[in-house]
Amino acid sequence: MSYLVLARKWRPRRFSELVGQEHVVRALSNALETGRVHHAFLFTGTRGVGKTTIARIFAKSLNCVRGVGAEPCGECEVCVAVDEGRFVDLLEIDAASNTGVDDVREVIENAQYLPTRGRYKVYLIDEVHMLSKNAFNALLKTLEEPPEHVKFLLATTDPQKLLPTVLSRCLQFHLRRLSEEQIAGQIRHILTAEGVAAEEGAIAQLAHAADGSLRDGLSLLDQALAFTGGGLTDADVRAMLGTVDRSRIAGLLDALAEADGTRLMQVAADVAGFSPDFGAVLDALAHALHRVQLRQLVPGVEAEAEGVDVAALAARLSPEIVQLWYQMAVNGRRDIDFAPSPQVGFEMSLLRMLAFQPMGGAEEGAIPARPYAPAQVPAAPARTAPRVQESPIPASPPSQAAAPPPAPAAAAPSVSRAAAAQPVTDNDSWLAALQACGISGPARELGANLQFVGADDGRIRVHLPASVDYLKSPATLGQLSEALGQVLGTAPRLEFVAKAGSAPVETLADRRRSRNHALEASAREEFSAHPLVRDLVGEGGKVREESIRPRAPGG
Repeated sequence: MSYLVLARKWRPRRFSELVGQEHVVRALSNALETGRVHHAFLFTGTRGVGKTTIARIFAKSLNCVRGVGAEPCGECEVCVAVDEGRFVDLLEIDAASNTGVDDVREVIENAQYLPTRGRYKVYLIDEVHMLSKNAFNALLKTLEEPPEHVKFLLATTDPQKLLPTVLSRCLQFHLRRLSEEQIAGQIRHILTAEGVAAEEGAIAQLAHAADGSLRDGLSLLDQALAFTGGGLTDADVRAMLGTVDRSRIAGLLDALAEADGTRLMQVAADVAGFSPDFGAVLDALAHALHRVQLRQLVPGVEAEAEGVDVAALAARLSPEIVQLWYQMAVNGRRDIDFAPSPQVGFEMSLLRMLAFQPMGGAEEGAIPARPYAPAQVPAAPARTAPRVQESPIPASPPSQAAAPPPAPAAAAPSVSRAAAAQPVTDNDSWLAALQACGISGPARELGANLQFVGADDGRIRVHLPASVDYLKSPATLGQLSEALGQVLGTAPRLEFVAKAGSAPVETLADRRRSRNHALEASAREEFSAHPLVRDLVGEGGKVREESIRPRAPGG
């Protein structure tokens, strides 16, 4: 039984059947219709984008019995012979296996003879960059001034290797990589014609895996049909390609945003269970981060990603951390081959995202989750233990001497709320109200960056710098207003003004930065005063002050 692969069965036979490459088709069609046909053409582009196909259609257009034109009939003996690969005046030469001067000299000698059946003798030299330098030099004169009945069609995936003297003698056409939509459309058309049912998710995966090459896409389609034995489902194609469900990518990003190392490793283990290409997983992670950054910085651009809530992540993450994670994903993709194993390289890239943050991120407070947040979980029982001991206080008056330490900690929130219950009239009362809210995440950062301008009649006028405007959204505004209402008794109406007051006012973010600067200065002073450090400096060592960080709480 003879089976013709889909890439050959569905190879375009005329320009109108080509997918993409409209710029090349337009130029060649106009040249054929007007009779301004050059004697040498160079088609460049990655594999599977149509270089050889266009060259064959062009040769058919030149020699069609019905005349030279942009649309060959496809029915005459010449067209049929070209389609079947037996047209004697179309000489296809594989430059990879015919690289020497002798091979080129044979081409030059045969070019002098008139065509046997067609109007033109067409030489199609594929992968022309494989010719040796001497072979190129031997071809130059004939390529510049060939006989009137000869046309040269050169195709290559690597035009940088061609001599400038060759490039100057040809009309150059660069064939573009096909988009996923174009490849998916052609796959969908072929499946309909073949009577094969397929899920849209399966088609999308094949189009993505084709990486801009329609031939690769059709080869993968052949493989998928052999794998499934019939209809194509999303799960079957994913299993064949070794790709990961995009919801797993969303799970990784969510765990990173929450700084939940345990959950992050659990999701990574689930991903590893599919035996995927870990480099492709990092590519998918980088793609999702790219869409998140687009949503943050260019809201008007369509920025959706399959299986990932881009809008939610854009609100939770700062632009700086998105940039940092993107760079880590890209670098991890590059370095994965140097890791002890691909899985180790993949997991280390995730752990790197968990461990590091942009310089100044602690000062800005823009990252909604801290890498060391999980370390605070064991401290929860210690905080609850004193509360258990509070119950005996009324029954045992002598023990009241030991009870006061936990009492202030328990009463602190109520005291601060009572103090903040005063109406907001100035910046101090505004900051007190914000501190008493107890909110977290993007809403907390929004409040921390708001500059107090004024207040009257239940409304508070504030200014938000343009650099953090991404924090303002209906969700964060609603959360902040609700939290302020619980502190002040009535939810205030926040009114945003274009400019702050004449004198700059302090924000919670400013206070945080000042506190962090003080901690860093203290850490540097303590580090420099250490006897070992002083001894090393005395021996010629240097201290990189930017690398010194304060101890983590409890460290």
